[in-house]
Amino acid sequence: MTPSRMLVILPALNEARNLPKTLTSIRQIVPHADILVINDGSTDDTGAVARAHGARVLTMPYNVGIGAGVQTAFQFAHRYGYDIVVRNDGDGQHASDGIMRLVTALQSGQYDVIVGSRFLREGAGDYGTSPARLLGINILRSLLRALTGWPVTDPTSGFGAFNQRAIALFAQHYPHDYPEPESILLLHRAGLTMGETPITMKPREHGRSSITTLSSIYYMVKVVLALLIQRMRREPVLQGKI
Repeated sequence: MTPSRMLVILPALNEARNLPKTLTSIRQIVPHADILVINDGSTDDTGAVARAHGARVLTMPYNVGIGAGVQTAFQFAHRYGYDIVVRNDGDGQHASDGIMRLVTALQSGQYDVIVGSRFLREGAGDYGTSPARLLGINILRSLLRALTGWPVTDPTSGFGAFNQRAIALFAQHYPHDYPEPESILLLHRAGLTMGETPITMKPREHGRSSITTLSSIYYMVKVVLALLIQRMRREPVLQGKI
């Protein structure tokens, strides 16, 4: 059996201080995988640090946002024939030992996408999500379950593994504004499947998250509207060969 070609993608904005530890950890867990850092208009040395640690780097011309950056990585993966994409984050909050848990679940063949959930370990996988964010997550859980029928527990997780069908879909269609919850609905409407597996999240060591209590509420309201609007659009259709 031919080994699967795996690409680990890391969107990164000003993560020069977090990348060395993150990249070293990923390389130890999956030494056979290629690593692609999407340098999304960083003003620090994100790109140079990523290259120095053996990663390939796609540098956006300016800060295009998480959705456009991740779609660019899926287009790269699709063009160069990768079998599996693992999406991690450049801030080091997703414990790298979860990568093989995601990939093993994906290779069972039951799902097209496996999302890492911090809420499948009865709190042990989450370092401490704020009450405002938990409220928003619970609302999104309920809405996505109503729209898809799937038992989604972590609708804002940015840690996942994707097979070739999902790679092809997201290379052509990918939400730009609220990619994590919107992509779940997109998968469902395209006829693909998604499962979850437990992962651990850690606090970032350097820098601060841009998400505040007020922004959490604003995000939740906007993403609910985005999901409802997407539900009224035409179903996405894959073009060309997978």
